Amino acid sequence: VQLQASGGGLVQAGGSLRLSCAASGRTFSNYHMAWFRQAPGKEREFVASITWRGGMTDYADSAKGRFTIFRDNTENTVWLQMVDLNPEDTAVYYCAARSYSGRSYYRAPAEYGFWGQGTQVTVSS
Repeated sequence: VQLQASGGGLVQAGGSLRLSCAASGRTFSNYHMAWFRQAPGKEREFVASITWRGGMTDYADSAKGRFTIFRDNTENTVWLQMVDLNPEDTAVYYCAARSYSGRSYYRAPAEYGFWGQGTQVTVSS
């Protein structure tokens, strides 16, 4: 599956952004989807994930209450709605996919086999 992330940009603290990840190439509904982020000098970290039917979601503590992941399998797209952004959210955001294999939660980057190119989110103070 090929992934194309978009929607990043520059926003002031307290602002909102919605990231999109469009998938192509294979049956999107077969894949567990996630968002990760990587700030300069830091390791890639888990942000949020959603099961293949969208019934279950998982969030990093830093994202809970502020970020929402959702998907539409008819549009082959997963989104990350982010509100109340702060400068610590500044990073390149990546969408990722893995084949469904029975679990509802996957947080390690190594558990995902497909990655988008990343979209930059910059939050100014």
